[in-house]
Amino acid sequence: MTEELTLVSERIDDVPLLIAHVERMGLPEHLDACFPTHGNWEGLSLGWVTTCWLAHILSAGDHRLSRVPDRAEGRLQTPGVCTGQDVRSLDFSDDRLALVLRAMSDDKQWVAFEERANGHLLRVYTLSSDRVRLDTTTGSGYWRVTEGGLFTFGHSKDRRPDRPQVKVVLSALDPLGMPVAREVVAGNRADDPLYIPAVERVRGGLGTRGVLYIGSWPKSWT
Repeated sequence: MTEELTLVSERIDDVPLLIAHVERMGLPEHLDACFPTHGNWEGLSLGWVTTCWLAHILSAGDHRLSRVPDRAEGRLQTPGVCTGQDVRSLDFSDDRLALVLRAMSDDKQWVAFEERANGHLLRVYTLSSDRVRLDTTTGSGYWRVTEGGLFTFGHSKDRRPDRPQVKVVLSALDPLGMPVAREVVAGNRADDPLYIPAVERVRGGLGTRGVLYIGSWPKSWT
């Protein structure tokens, strides 16, 4: 009796390489440890859903949530082999991805994840943490301004005072540029009060003091 052979053909692109790299960074483990899910959560864990989602974003060059379910449909063998788990289309549904984003909006849990991830990366890649570049930037757009929201009118570094903006505080290893701490705040916040909390977050994430900070410092610090 001849055994029937079933072949499954998928376009894999660079997804296996990206998933392997994110796994080496330890992100699935750290995400699962810092962002616990509801007891009814089934299928891939939050960490692995995020890992596969990041691979999609980097491979497709498309961060839109709505495009993930369509792309995942018919391409489940690749992440299944890469993760060694049973991957379903429901793992990348709109509802599941929305739950991931909602979980990561918890600032306290995000700081804990940031510290775990930084410590792991510094050990794996033997990165120097002697210098950190810290600065703020703004991004403006045609957003709706709401009371207590992030998008507000403020001093525009883009020279567009007519557009609402959001402000981002970024701390990165110098000269590599790897982010070690980031904070997203309302666009009308002043820069000066944001530096000290950013420095404290860097110290917590790197687990060390005596780091040289480079950036746009308040004049009173010079």
